Amino acid sequence: MKKKVAKLTLVSALTISSVIAYTASTTSPVYAQGSLSELNKEKSNIENKQNDVKSKLDDSSNKLNDIHSEQESVETEIKKLNTSISSTQVKITEKKEQISTTKEEVKKLEKQIEEVTARIEKRNELLKERARSYQQTGGMVNYLDVLMGSQSFSDFIDRVGAVATIVEADQTIIKEQEADKKLLEDSKAELKSKLSSLETMLADLESLSSQLNTEKKAKDKLMAQLKEEENHVHAEMLSLEEEEQLLKDQQVAMEKAIKLEKERQAELARKAAEAERQRKEAEAKAAAERAAAQKASATKSSSNKTTSTSSSSGGSSSPSVSKSSTSVSSGNFTRPAGGGYLSSGLGQRWGTFHAGVDIAATGAVPIYSAADGVVIRSYNSSSYGQVIFISHYIDGQQYTTVYAHMRDGSRLVNAGDVVSKGQRIGTMGNTGDSTGQHLHFELHKGPWNQAKSNAINPIGIVPL
Repeated sequence: MKKKVAKLTLVSALTISSVIAYTASTTSPVYAQGSLSELNKEKSNIENKQNDVKSKLDDSSNKLNDIHSEQESVETEIKKLNTSISSTQVKITEKKEQISTTKEEVKKLEKQIEEVTARIEKRNELLKERARSYQQTGGMVNYLDVLMGSQSFSDFIDRVGAVATIVEADQTIIKEQEADKKLLEDSKAELKSKLSSLETMLADLESLSSQLNTEKKAKDKLMAQLKEEENHVHAEMLSLEEEEQLLKDQQVAMEKAIKLEKERQAELARKAAEAERQRKEAEAKAAAERAAAQKASATKSSSNKTTSTSSSSGGSSSPSVSKSSTSVSSGNFTRPAGGGYLSSGLGQRWGTFHAGVDIAATGAVPIYSAADGVVIRSYNSSSYGQVIFISHYIDGQQYTTVYAHMRDGSRLVNAGDVVSKGQRIGTMGNTGDSTGQHLHFELHKGPWNQAKSNAINPIGIVPL
């Protein structure tokens, strides 16, 4: 019974109000009263925070759904842009091939133009020769001399045919000259138009390709931003889920605290009733003794002596709770590790805030609770590894201690357990985000939070 009373008294002293409440208001000295009303009030606060965290988780989940929906939309647009870019590239390739083919045709046409030009030059020379002949002979007079110089009728007929042939040849040369010139001009115009059209189409396609690539880069950038936002929301949700689980563990511990407080108050009431009963019995016994003494005094009337007899008797005992252990320090805190040396302190380290101190050692080094308290959480964390959170209430002030990187399977306490200063809770290890066996120990003045804003330097407070 004494052991049970001592345990209940410990719980009463702690009042379990030191369980993580996530707000600085939980450090108010009013919790030192350890009343059920305060514990129930704290439980209500925890439930309110759970609702708040759940609401934030729902908001984050909805935000994540919106991000996923936008990602799907952007992904669809990117696929369309990729299809358009591929199609445009195919068209650009086709136009370049057409331009290449047209340039080959141009070379052939240039060769034809050279041949036509040569024919034109020859005809020009022939026509110039004819013109000179006309100037020298008088043109048609020369033809008349040819006709009149015939020796016979048949010779005349032959000469008429020859002259007609010559005149017809001249007219043919002139027509061919005009036709070749027109062909040359038409070919040049057609070539110029075709090349201009192809170059315009190529420029338009290249402009479209550039525009599509610009749009795709913008969509890729948007997708990257959405991915970054998604990762941020995931991180927020992980933090909220961690907080939600911590609140659940806190609620379990608080319910246990209320139960223990009820048991403590019932025990105090029983002891008070027992003390009252014993007091009344003692008063009745004393009254009876006084009455008996008075009666005895009255029967001794023959004696001139007055005898006065008084007797008193009493005894007291008080239980004592001993925590005799050579490893437990005096004062509010004791060393959290059974051996090792301080390998790292609190402060900035490797670009981040190191919220505690590291105690390194080899072998099976025991880990102890640094003070009387209640276990908030005992689990395996991705960063802390095997870790235990303990809440303490010392001289009206709430403290939270963290014991991280413990050996797998070594945790000896669970959420809601009441622990004593110097009680073994695990074994030093190298789990989680750790690079060698050590204990990462944190001391928070108030509740633990994700930002670790309440972390204080344990050196000078906890024997290290």
